[in-house]
Amino acid sequence: MSSNAFEVLHALKVKGLAGDAVLAAMTGLDADELSGVVAELVDAGFAVRKDGPRLAGTMITPAGRGEHDRLAAANPLDDAAVQSVSEFYAAFGPINTDFKAICASWQLRLDGTPNDHTDVDYDAGVISALGDAHRRVSKELATVGTSVVRLARYAPRLDSALAKVRGGDNAAFARPMYDSYHDIWMELHQDLLLTVGRERGTGDA
Repeated sequence: MSSNAFEVLHALKVKGLAGDAVLAAMTGLDADELSGVVAELVDAGFAVRKDGPRLAGTMITPAGRGEHDRLAAANPLDDAAVQSVSEFYAAFGPINTDFKAICASWQLRLDGTPNDHTDVDYDAGVISALGDAHRRVSKELATVGTSVVRLARYAPRLDSALAKVRGGDNAAFARPMYDSYHDIWMELHQDLLLTVGRERGTGDA
C-alpha cells in the first residue's frame, strides 16, 4: 500500500465524497499520484468510485474507515504536534463561534428576513467580517501547519474562496458542494476534530 494511503483515507473520512480536484488539494498529491493511490484503495476495498453529473468522486468504505483508524493508531502524532494541535483547537473555538454568526448574517438580515444580496453595503460589511475571521484563522493555521502539514493545506484553499467572494461570486461564501468558504471551513473543523479525537458536540456545530 502506498505511503500516501493514510493521507487519502483521512481526506475521505473528513470529506465523505470527494471529487478529484478537492482530494488533490486536501492531500497535496498531483493527479498521477492521487490516481495511483485511489486505485490501490479501491482494489483493497477501502474506497469506492462514484460516477454521476453531480456526485462524482471517491468515497471511503467502512473497511476504509477501519484502515484509517489502524494507520492513525500505528503512526500517532509526536508530543510537539499534539501540543500544537491542542493549542490550535483552543484558538479555533472562538473563531468558529464568530464564523457561524457571520454565516448567519450572510443568510439573514438583522430583521430576520432573507438576505437577497441586493444591499451592496450590507454584504460588504459581512464580507469584511469574514475577512477578519479569515485573518485570525490563517494566523493559527500558519502555526499549526508547521507541525501537521495537512492542516496547512486549508490556508490556500480558504484564501482562494475568499478571493472569489470578494470578486463577486456570492456562491463561494456558503453554497454546499461548491468548494465554498463554508465548505472548506467545515472540512477544516472536521479534520481538527478527528485529529484531536473528539466527537462533534454542541460547541462544535
